Amino acid sequence: MEALIPVINKLQDVFNTVGADIIQLPQIAVVGTQSSGKSSVLESLVGRDLLPRGTGIVTRRPLILQLVHVDPEDRRKTSDENDPNAWKNGHLYKGVDGEEWGKFLHTKNKIYTDFDEIRQEIEAETERVSGNNKGISDEPIHLKIFSPHVVNLTLVDLPGITKVPVGDQPKDIEIQIRELILKYISNPNCIILAVTAANTDMATSEALKVAREVDPDGRRTLAVVTKLDLMDAGTDAMDVLMGRVIPVKLGLIGVVNRSQLDINTKKSVADAIRDEYAFLQKKYPSLANRNGTKYLARTLNRLLMHHIRDCLPELKTRINVLAAQYQSLLSSYGEPVDDKSATLLQLITKFAAEYCNTIEGTAKYIETAELCGGARICYIFHETFGRTLESVDPLGGLTTIDVLTAIRNATGPRPALFVPEVSFELLVKRQVKRLEEPSLRCVELVHEEMQRIIQHCSNYSTQELLRFPKLHDAIVEVVTSLLRKRLPVTNEMVHNLVAIELAYINTKHPDFADACGLMNNNIEEQRRNRMRELPSAVPRDKAVGPQGDQETGTGNWRGMLKKGEEGQPEDKFKQQGPLPASPQKGHAVNLLDVPVPVARKLSAREQRDCEVIERLIKSYFLIVRKNIQDSVPKAVMHFLVNHVKDSLQSELVGQLYKSALLDDLLTESEDMAQRRNEAADMLKALQKASQVIAEIRETHLW
Repeated sequence: MEALIPVINKLQDVFNTVGADIIQLPQIAVVGTQSSGKSSVLESLVGRDLLPRGTGIVTRRPLILQLVHVDPEDRRKTSDENDPNAWKNGHLYKGVDGEEWGKFLHTKNKIYTDFDEIRQEIEAETERVSGNNKGISDEPIHLKIFSPHVVNLTLVDLPGITKVPVGDQPKDIEIQIRELILKYISNPNCIILAVTAANTDMATSEALKVAREVDPDGRRTLAVVTKLDLMDAGTDAMDVLMGRVIPVKLGLIGVVNRSQLDINTKKSVADAIRDEYAFLQKKYPSLANRNGTKYLARTLNRLLMHHIRDCLPELKTRINVLAAQYQSLLSSYGEPVDDKSATLLQLITKFAAEYCNTIEGTAKYIETAELCGGARICYIFHETFGRTLESVDPLGGLTTIDVLTAIRNATGPRPALFVPEVSFELLVKRQVKRLEEPSLRCVELVHEEMQRIIQHCSNYSTQELLRFPKLHDAIVEVVTSLLRKRLPVTNEMVHNLVAIELAYINTKHPDFADACGLMNNNIEEQRRNRMRELPSAVPRDKAVGPQGDQETGTGNWRGMLKKGEEGQPEDKFKQQGPLPASPQKGHAVNLLDVPVPVARKLSAREQRDCEVIERLIKSYFLIVRKNIQDSVPKAVMHFLVNHVKDSLQSELVGQLYKSALLDDLLTESEDMAQRRNEAADMLKALQKASQVIAEIRETHLW
């Protein structure tokens, strides 16, 4: 089981190379207020002076400290600590002069045997990143210590919690430090070492407070009480050490560190540990064997091992899942381009095929959120366009008075005997003209959808295009201009379809003839009924004279009688007999000057004339509408959709497949190459991590 900690150290090294926080490795984070003795605790665990010391804020970057136990007897074997063969019973064999040494990640393979040098390097590296104004940084320093006097352990020393900015520290230093600490300890795989000085009240401990925020049950919090020797005379830490004050699940350990004077007088850590043992025996004899630095080191080692054992299965799964994700991400970035002309042709062909497939509905990526491509074009034809046409009222914008006025205007100066045919033609053309606007709108909607398909293709289907932004833009430009070229042609055709209908009003159309025949039969029947009702004294051939019944009519719609001016004067004409209208009879003359009043009641004859025309207009309009509804989608398909589909590939090749454009079009976006490298590095790291974990035999775990 001892081998588990080196495994995590190896994983840490693997992921440090790619600088990733994606895997939450088990570790121990040291949390405490400024000057509560965090660094001193770490030093006593290492057994050497290696951390910068002083008053105020000293630790300004997280320090990831990996302690590696080496066996003092056998250092002949030179190998890397990441080599599983170098570990024997959890101990490392390594050939280096001197008993203890250190290594920084940022100085690669440089070995430090002088611990003062290590301290200077930590100070220099801190200033390099955090500046010298007491500011902090969240970029960690990685340090490995190899020694026969340490147990295998990985600790993270974090900046001390502070409240008031001093000197030229930023105003929000408290928030910055707090966020940095939370970033580390909110990792569920992190054991929190909460350091509190014994000469302060445990209830006011900031370290325990911040630990409780992320670990409310105290399941992964171990409390360390420092400065036991500095408590007020007459007080002791018995209650605290027995866990009666603040209960934490992992326990509570008291330690005695070296004072600043001891450090100044170069008192060794070994002496300090001896003095600590003596102090505990004297002051807390019953608790001496469960406190002190040695016990803390063993406890941490045990906790970390058990903790790693519990985290490993989940860690294994997570690494494998991430490896699969990065593998697919890397595939989506594509390989670096070797043969440019082949790649260009391939991309163009793929785009053209994908564009056509989206129209045909055979694309690989079927959109589920909304209609797109061919399905949407179908929807535009049959739902949008179809419904719009059906909602056009055949007689919209035509009042009965309009019809009547048209009939009159069409007769010119002569009072007509029949309903003039011209009036029907004029009115029906006016109604048919109203179909042009929705038809042109249909073309516009299909054109917009064809534009949207470009975006759809580059988003979903041809991921590679996103690698080459210039090629993508060029393809969009070519397709857009092709669509733009086809728009006027299609509009012209649709305009012509309506113009064709307007050019010749075919009253002999089979459907129209049927409608007329049906109507004539109705009118004929009405005529016969009326003829029967005429008095027998009146000869039937006179029945059509000017004195005849107002409601008389002929069987054919063109043979409808057109009376003179109707209304009140008519009654006077009846009384006076059929006199010609003369200037003396003021009524008739005035009537010509007066426009037809809109609200007046129509005579039955007028009513019938209007009805006949309206019915004919409606009947003919429906025939034309049916034609337009059928022919516009066909025209749009032929002139716009199919034309673009058929000529897209050749258009793209013709405009883009030129040797002069090759290099420019296949320039990768700047961040793509970088992203590919990052993904490749991360994949390599994950595969290596997976290997490292796979090396652990199940037997190691118990």
